[in-house]
Amino acid sequence: MNTAIESREAPAPGERAPQTPRFEALRALARSPSFIVGTAILVFWIICAIFGPLIVPHDPYASDPLNSLLPPDRTHWFGTDQLGRDVFSRVIVGARDILTIAPLATLFGTLAGTALGLAVGYFGGWLDNVIGRLIDALLALPLVVLALAALAALGASNATVVLVIGLTFMPITARTVRAAVFSERHLDYVDAAQLRGERAPYIMFVEILPNVLPPIVVEATVRLGYAIFAVATLSFLGFGIQPPSADWGLALSESYSLMTGGAWWTVVFDAAAIATLVVGVNLIADSVQGIFDR
Repeated sequence: MNTAIESREAPAPGERAPQTPRFEALRALARSPSFIVGTAILVFWIICAIFGPLIVPHDPYASDPLNSLLPPDRTHWFGTDQLGRDVFSRVIVGARDILTIAPLATLFGTLAGTALGLAVGYFGGWLDNVIGRLIDALLALPLVVLALAALAALGASNATVVLVIGLTFMPITARTVRAAVFSERHLDYVDAAQLRGERAPYIMFVEILPNVLPPIVVEATVRLGYAIFAVATLSFLGFGIQPPSADWGLALSESYSLMTGGAWWTVVFDAAAIATLVVGVNLIADSVQGIFDR
């Protein structure tokens, strides 16, 4: 009887070494048109957030009542607002706050949700029953309603916005991680770690976590898009970033009533900035999810 023996041999001289699945995934991601477009949009706004004060043509905070509500022209490319401030300069500088708060909130929610999901998924039992019901109850409430209630109680500031949005994202991430851990906790490598006498934190964060990273990465990129929209929404409602910031949501809140008077430029460009940033992040999230689904 013939037996087939599989062996791994080193590549012969001149042959290319076999590429790992991770490398193939990264290469496919770099070739994705939606990922390229989304990354270009995101990088553009990141550059604006970092170098905005150095490249804007006018002081974004300087009022000039004599030149208020000027339409777009050569001097003011996006026109001026009701206080005579240059809209183009404020749109560019306004990227800084939203691109600081939204990623921090996403990071906080992802880390907290991952730790909670690992614990619930690994231990299961009564902990899963209790925490799982709490997560389901929180997910039944709209994100904005939870955020508004928390901010009304804690007071509006950048730190509280990060905390509140992160806490509202935590149950969603925890549920995703919990489901991924359930499919991993009874596999052989987990049993082997338990037989070696490894402690639960080691098994969760060293053994299981690397194997459930793909859904966590996808969840984080999706949550970032929601965080950007949430920050803008809270600022528009007066519970987010506070004046004198040039934040886009705050600018919309201050200027949307001027649309009826024909001053469309005070609203359109800030709204377009929010839309392009959210679209760019969502394109990246869709591309990442598509690669991991393969």
